[in-house]
Amino acid sequence: METLVNVLHVVGAVFIVGPMAILPMSAMRAIRARNASQVGLLAKSTNLFSLLSLLVVVLGFALMGMTDPKEKLSMTTPWILISLILYVIAIVLSLALVVPTLRRAAADLESAGATPAAATAVAAPRYPAIAAGSGIVSLLLVAVVVLMVWQP
Repeated sequence: METLVNVLHVVGAVFIVGPMAILPMSAMRAIRARNASQVGLLAKSTNLFSLLSLLVVVLGFALMGMTDPKEKLSMTTPWILISLILYVIAIVLSLALVVPTLRRAAADLESAGATPAAATAVAAPRYPAIAAGSGIVSLLLVAVVVLMVWQP
């Protein structure tokens, strides 16, 4: 059973957390292309994958509960605690900054209409916040992966 949960945890990390980190970068490309519908869809997808990433955390807790008591893993094990803190910061940034900013950029692009200059002007102020927020989220998630593999 532990092997199955471990496989699900890793597969979830790859196929859920991976897109959570990558989709905002695709959205930035859609903003540059002034594609409002694609930006809106990517905002919804980023939101969904961010929420689904909680499943990976639950599977991680299940794994922690299945480990041999000799390993003495708990929430206070430093690498687990640091990973959880970094993950919480990442998901909060994703849900509170990146997703709402993507939604506002999509709305801005829709309201600007077909005029390329107007679309660029209204969506441009959102771009740095999306880039910074998604970049920080990605770096935090990479740090979590390093801690999960390294287990110092």
